[in-house]
Amino acid sequence: MPSIFDDLLAEADAAPIEGWDFSWLDGRATEQRPSWGYQRTMSERLSRVSAALDIQTGGGEVLAGARQLPPLMVATESWPPNVAKATRLLHPLGAVVVADPDEPPLPFADEAFDLVTSRHPVTVWWEEIARVLRPGGSYLAQHVGHSSVFELVEYFLGPQPEASRRGRHPDDARRDATVAGLEVVDLRFESLRTEFLDIGAVVYFLRKVIWMVPGFTVDGHRERLRELHEQIEREGPFVAHSTRYLIEARKPA
Repeated sequence: MPSIFDDLLAEADAAPIEGWDFSWLDGRATEQRPSWGYQRTMSERLSRVSAALDIQTGGGEVLAGARQLPPLMVATESWPPNVAKATRLLHPLGAVVVADPDEPPLPFADEAFDLVTSRHPVTVWWEEIARVLRPGGSYLAQHVGHSSVFELVEYFLGPQPEASRRGRHPDDARRDATVAGLEVVDLRFESLRTEFLDIGAVVYFLRKVIWMVPGFTVDGHRERLRELHEQIEREGPFVAHSTRYLIEARKPA
């Protein structure tokens, strides 16, 4: 007879994971939000430009929340299910969605955009961002920071090397943006409390954010999942800390 553990695993393993909408986790996980309010800030900037590009838009959910899009609005995405979802969501708003492999070069001419945005990009090609920005234009993004949710990563993978924990450090982003010829005018970092309230939330998160525990499957990690389920039942939510930083880099006029 299936147990609560089995039911939670089956439910989370069957949940659709396309797009970048985490509403399935409502009531199952909580995460503090950065104080700067990325979507609000992005929306305000989009309303002031004539041409903008949103890189790695996911399912287009964040961009679609902007109160006003510029006359020319383009979004890129690499994962086919997300391309389809973003197209359905953004085309009615006047935005063009371009399938792009997230590798250089970006499929756009030099100096094509006043603003380039991105929320949680997997890769950041600074030279390409600098190339497609017009003089005086800006890159505004919220990045995942170093050691984000590493409590969960190390629960499944064990202690990680310092080089792995250092990845995505905001100081490295500042350096790389500067090397590409951009001036970093804003850089803010925060560590945010995250709680997983049941094992289903853990499964869904690891299925969706596939780079956290590479190769994660329910069957391949069942025993470790059972141990974590029992820990949550006994001690309460599994607590981790996500890291985020807001960066704005401007191309000299």
